[in-house]
Amino acid sequence: MPELRKDPIVERWVIVNTEKPYTSSDFQGEAPVWKGEENCPFCNGHEQLTPPEIEAVRDAPAARNTPGWKVRVVPNKFPALRIEGELDKRGVGMFDRLNGIGAHEVIVDNPQHYKGLGELSVPEIGCMVGAYRSRSLDLRKDRRFKYLLLFKNVGASAGASLEHGHSQLIALPMIPKNVHEELMGTRRYHGYHERCIFCDIISQEKENGGERIVFENGDFLTICPLSSRFSFEVWILPKRHNHDFGYINDAEIASLSSALSEVIRRLNKIFNVPAYNYIIHTAPVNTEAFEEYHWHIEIMPKLTRVAGFEWGSGFYLVQTPPEMAAKYLREITV
Repeated sequence: MPELRKDPIVERWVIVNTEKPYTSSDFQGEAPVWKGEENCPFCNGHEQLTPPEIEAVRDAPAARNTPGWKVRVVPNKFPALRIEGELDKRGVGMFDRLNGIGAHEVIVDNPQHYKGLGELSVPEIGCMVGAYRSRSLDLRKDRRFKYLLLFKNVGASAGASLEHGHSQLIALPMIPKNVHEELMGTRRYHGYHERCIFCDIISQEKENGGERIVFENGDFLTICPLSSRFSFEVWILPKRHNHDFGYINDAEIASLSSALSEVIRRLNKIFNVPAYNYIIHTAPVNTEAFEEYHWHIEIMPKLTRVAGFEWGSGFYLVQTPPEMAAKYLREITV
């Protein structure tokens, strides 16, 4: 019989196929289709094809917008929101409107067109994560911004318009609804238990035999969560309670880079380089403190499609129980 499971944070229900669960071979991963690097704006030597760089990681000092970088940050050429101007919040009858103020940046993982995250070394991933932190700390200086959304889309079905590895950072002038629900769920739990719900998840996953644990190092625990929304969904949870990703330290950057490498390489091995999204969930900035929160990363392979039932009900159908998914990921040799 299928099983209904309730997410303890946002109280969302999922339906887990425990009766005839899908194995890893039942999914068709999206193998990359390379269009070529000739006109790629993110390749080394093509710096003139992007807006002027915001910052870059280089081994040696060099002029801006020149080759030889390891990670490069540029404004999005087609931004969702623009940094110039005023919010100008106003009401039009019963509707609220404000100008599309924000920031939209692209963080190019590495200069090589065909080198995905699973092929990067841990130090190379560390350079990328370090750029995430640097941009997070810089953008929060603009008091108009309330939330900094860091995410990566890989593969066309995950929303990537360019195949060269990159992440995006969008600064928003308000707290998004999904984030607000998670913040409120965390606060409710903390108000009742006087503990962080994510810290409790870490403790319980380790105490319950580790059947949903994929990988662990000194600073991070990687799990397939009990109430996963998607098959082979993976969370990377810092063991140190910290509400704000921007406060990650150098040692944790190295550990996080190792955890990211492990998860992506394992997913790549099982599904032949699947499309996926990952999102850094973190507390808002320039507003009230949400120190009960616990930042983390959620990785969602695009193995199935969200359809009418999910959109209509808010439920998710999960074809592979997270316990089974974690076992596949834990035992695969990479």
